This record gives sequence, C-alpha cells and structure tokens, in this order.
Amino acid sequence: MATYGYARVSTTDQHADRQLTALLASGVERKSIFIDRKSGKDFSRPAWKRLRRRLRKGDLLVVQSIDRLGRSYGEVQDEWRWITKTLGAEVQVLDMPLLDTRKNKNLLGTFIADLVLQVLAYCAQFEREAILTRQRQGIAEAKKRGVRFGRPRRKMPPEFAEAVEMVRCGEISGREAAQLCGMSYSTFREWMRKFRADQNGK
Repeated sequence: MATYGYARVSTTDQHADRQLTALLASGVERKSIFIDRKSGKDFSRPAWKRLRRRLRKGDLLVVQSIDRLGRSYGEVQDEWRWITKTLGAEVQVLDMPLLDTRKNKNLLGTFIADLVLQVLAYCAQFEREAILTRQRQGIAEAKKRGVRFGRPRRKMPPEFAEAVEMVRCGEISGREAAQLCGMSYSTFREWMRKFRADQNGK
C-alpha cells in the first residue's frame, strides 16, 4: 500500500509551499506528491490524471483541504466516491479530521463524513463562484472608468502611409516597406489591408 499527496494552486504564479509543508509533515514522501497549477473547476489536470492512474486499492491519498482537491461540488463528490468506493483507496483531508476514511468506518461515522464532504464541497464551489462574480464586477467597473484590457494597440508609424504608397507604385516590396516601418511583414500586410479599406471607405 502506497501513500500519495496531492497539492493544487490555481495559477503558475502561485506557490504550493504551504501545502507541501503540510503533506510532508503528515508523512508523505516528496517523490509521492503530485502538484497541479490549474483551476479547480474540474479534474482535467495533468498531475491529477497521473495520480489517478497510480492509485490502487488500499492506497492513501492525502490533501491539505478539500478545496485543493477541487471546487466543483458534483465532481468532488464523484471523484471521492470513485476513490473510496469503486477503487477502494483511502482519503485523508488534513485540515478536517472527520474526512479521514480510515477512521470511523461504522454507519454513523460514514454518514457524518459524507455530510461533511457535501458541505465542504458546496462551500468550495460557492467560494469559486463568488470569486468569479467579483472578478466580473471588477472588470465591468474598470471598463466604466475607461480601463482597457489586453495588449495595447500599437500606433501606426508616421511613415506607414508613404510606405504603402511606395508599395502600390512598385518602388519597394512589401517586405522592404515592413522593414522601413519597423514591423513584421505579416503585421504590415494586415495593417495595409485595413489602411486601404479605410481609404476606400472615405
């Protein structure tokens, strides 16, 4: 029987140090810890899929908290049931001692654990939805203030119109014109199409 740990952070900018410390302190070996840097909205995560393939009956999976496992109410419960019922492995949630399938295997203990799991999984999904709502509201308010998102648009160089005319007259090639304007050939072609369309529309 093997013991595995699972840690997850939502983005590549975040660190899993706190989770790693907790997992190592619980007795999980570093080589047996799988880490994902991806949202918990579903279980389409590379490290989780590798861990899932490694798990066997009687193994123990350790996570720091239920929201590290996932933030989808239904999917967390489905994965939990697959691990504990279908596969026959054990799960330990470090910050919630009631969620340790090795203990209290009687009917009451199982009922309490299932109930706690449902509540925590619901809270994890509710928190994720609240975060997304706040993000959408923040973006909407920022747009009202004139904040622009995404890559800023590059300004057309002053020599662009002259370069387009020189290309039209056959004095220089498109690649030479792009070099003259300090941009890639593909960008120059795209801008030239838009420039000509604007000129024809006037």
